[in-house]
Amino acid sequence: MNAELLLTRSGSVAEAIERLIGASETSIDAALYRLNLPRLARALEEAAARGVRVRLVLDRNKYEETPATRDLLANSAIPCLLGYGREGPGSKMHHKFAIFDGKVAITGSYNWTVESEEQNFENLIVLPEAKLVEVLQREFEALWKEGAEGSRK
Repeated sequence: MNAELLLTRSGSVAEAIERLIGASETSIDAALYRLNLPRLARALEEAAARGVRVRLVLDRNKYEETPATRDLLANSAIPCLLGYGREGPGSKMHHKFAIFDGKVAITGSYNWTVESEEQNFENLIVLPEAKLVEVLQREFEALWKEGAEGSRK
């Protein structure tokens, strides 16, 4: 697999994310500023149902102010931790990345939202390079640890 740049101007980015989720066999770790796109939440639920370990870290501020996100995750079995940015309350956990099976990562401006998919100009980079995936995996683990020390959703 080669690196790939996807643009919402050119087509559905959610479709590409769904393919990556669907192809995952062992793990999906995602640090997301926003999540309100039902099809991606459903794809994560389906992955978890087939035995893929799925973990989410979401921005606490956006989670608390977005009923759609809370509704999507209300009955979810997916572990989800909430976090702030470096300055605590009021600062943002503004990441938008996911790691699939520890082998491929995605990142970019694309939020996993209806707005990003249907209204905004957004980008997403697919990164299969091991060194870059490792950097994002370390960041996810740090966020997960910090979130675990705070409160869960």
